[in-house]
Amino acid sequence: MTVGGKKTAAVVLAAGSGKRMGTSVHKQYLLIKGKPVIYYTLRAFELSEVDEIILVTGSDEIDYCSREIVEKYNFQKVRAVIAGGKERYDSVYEGLKALSDCDYVLIHDGARPLISSVLINANISCVQEKEACITAVPAKDTIKVVDNKGYVADTPERSKLWQIQTPQTFSYALVSEAYRKRAEAGDTTVTDDAMVVEKYADHSIYLLKGDYRNIKITTPEDLVIAEAFLNGGDNR
Repeated sequence: MTVGGKKTAAVVLAAGSGKRMGTSVHKQYLLIKGKPVIYYTLRAFELSEVDEIILVTGSDEIDYCSREIVEKYNFQKVRAVIAGGKERYDSVYEGLKALSDCDYVLIHDGARPLISSVLINANISCVQEKEACITAVPAKDTIKVVDNKGYVADTPERSKLWQIQTPQTFSYALVSEAYRKRAEAGDTTVTDDAMVVEKYADHSIYLLKGDYRNIKITTPEDLVIAEAFLNGGDNR
């Protein structure tokens, strides 16, 4: 479903171990209402205007993902299941290198199963104008900056603080070159894709308002919250 003659791809990251879940099963394969977390993520992208998906997983999970996720649920847009790297930024770079003939790319955490196809499509519309945009929501809580002794050092103005989500969406040429430069520099300090683009492409990033339901499954209570949303008819 190429939009405006431009090809859009998604790199979906499913290589995390999920240590904070306290389970031997990786968080992206834990079940919500009988289906794995990654199923809901891929389903949203399958129903969106994205043309193709690269699923990045652990090297020992490629066969499982191909058989028990992609084939079992008949995800037609997943073009490849590939191995990620040691860190998140390594996995993103592997995903980007697996793409070709692509104009725009959305980078999304597979452990965010409540992403909607509506929000994905909004990212696609936004990136065509802005070249670089990230999904975010205004912070609800007061945020404190703490010094190395545990004392409050500053209280930033809450109206200027946003919680960053995924997808983070970019011109493919822009983000792939930025990630190439990060790899060459051996930079291990970057924490998200926007930071890579800011640092190595010197490009401004537009904030696209996201959805508070677009939570990341990190701890056991997140599964309960996600199931509550789904039970409320929010099957994305």
